Amino acid sequence: MVERFNSTFIPQIAKLQDQESNNWDEFLDAVVFAYNTGVHAATRYSPFELLFGRKPQLPTDSPQPEVIFNKPNDYYKQLEKCLKVYHTSARQNTIHNQELAKQRYDKNRPDPHYTIGDQVFVRVEGTRLKLDPRFSNIQDKYNSIPMIISKINHPTYFVVDQQTNQEYRRHLNDLKPVRERQQF
Repeated sequence: MVERFNSTFIPQIAKLQDQESNNWDEFLDAVVFAYNTGVHAATRYSPFELLFGRKPQLPTDSPQPEVIFNKPNDYYKQLEKCLKVYHTSARQNTIHNQELAKQRYDKNRPDPHYTIGDQVFVRVEGTRLKLDPRFSNIQDKYNSIPMIISKINHPTYFVVDQQTNQEYRRHLNDLKPVRERQQF
């Protein structure tokens, strides 16, 4: 969350400071206030609303009518109810946005399922040269002998090296199916 704030905050400060970059501290209050009162796309609420349970009172806004509570505890109960509504709604909005993002991501993404006995290549881990293969045998990256799926727990698969009979656990993203070459 801090990194997300910094990725928004730092460019805003950079826009406002002078060429010598020595007056950035003069703009801190204004930039933080703008961030805290701005509505976030994921929650559809500003951080101010989620913290205080009300819309922010901007300097240009007309004064709000005064609300009088009989007991101080009444104010606390009202605030607690309001914050609960804000937080529930923000959580639902965030979950909805996450689901939409997942749908967009998964839209054109294949989800292959392998069966026991399928031959696959395994992604080469670690440093490699530009022309080295990306998928290969684990032991010898230049001798591309495919491995065989031995156990399935989608998206995690267990593959067996045909030369050493050693079993390795690999994620679906690290596997590539072996395809037969078509004869022309």
